[in-house]
Amino acid sequence: MLVTASSIATPQQPMSDLSDSRNGVKHKILVAIFTGIPFLALAAVVPMAWGRMLGWTDVAIFAVFYLLSVVGITVGYHRYFTHGSFKAKRPLRVFLAIAGSLALEGPVMNWVADHRRHHKFSDKEGDPHSPWKYGEDAKGLFKGLVWAHYGWLYADKATNVDKYAKDLKADKDINRIHRYFGVWVAATFLLPAIIGGLVTWSWAGFFTALFWAGLVRVTMVQHVTWSINSICHTFGDTPFASRDKSRNVWWLAIPSMGESWHNLHHADPTSARHGVLKGQIDISARIIWIFEKLGWASDVRWPSAERLEAKRA
Repeated sequence: MLVTASSIATPQQPMSDLSDSRNGVKHKILVAIFTGIPFLALAAVVPMAWGRMLGWTDVAIFAVFYLLSVVGITVGYHRYFTHGSFKAKRPLRVFLAIAGSLALEGPVMNWVADHRRHHKFSDKEGDPHSPWKYGEDAKGLFKGLVWAHYGWLYADKATNVDKYAKDLKADKDINRIHRYFGVWVAATFLLPAIIGGLVTWSWAGFFTALFWAGLVRVTMVQHVTWSINSICHTFGDTPFASRDKSRNVWWLAIPSMGESWHNLHHADPTSARHGVLKGQIDISARIIWIFEKLGWASDVRWPSAERLEAKRA
């Protein structure tokens, strides 16, 4: 969700957490289009698959682009850009910013600003997407879950990028990728479609890849990510001490590639690994490990046994 202008702090007046510019009607229409249309594709999944409009080519392209866009969010937008869990060489940094953009969850600087603000005010007033916003009774929690999962995208004001992502704004590469977000929006649909068309050498392959690896994949990536905001702050276990209501949700671990081990993340935000207990699969951490072994990433903040023990609930 692109911010056009933000307030600049003066010695007399602290910089606001929110941007001076408002998210107007145009912003909300774009959010509805790029989250709603992919979601509507889910309604056609069963008849499309039943009607033999799903082939192994579609499955393969879906898997590649799902991995690419989810890693862009989990390893890139989240663990690297937001929390600095490791250092990345320039090609990797650029790749992660572009890959995260393909998830259609907003330009990199806005995503990072929102998430840093979330950690500052986690489950308190000021948190952009806490499910506890409307209280703890059944009605308030239901309303809060809807807000945390999706409603917050329509907030009247965006998080102040100048305050929460000033470091990224100063990076010329990231600034450029951020500004050309519209290019990545087009690419996330057209690239899988073009590949599908070329592999099958048919318009049918183009359109089925557009549907499965474009629309269906985007909506799945988005809702898995938003489930961390909603479900993982409401249900699950808490083996580590944190100052909020973050939870671990085991059944989201594979689709989220380890992000749903959310309790440890809030207990130790800069840790490169979130799934630290026995049986906790964290695919994102393994990918960071591979980047480290290849020499593309360095200074990785792996959790130590002593640090984990100190954070036990």
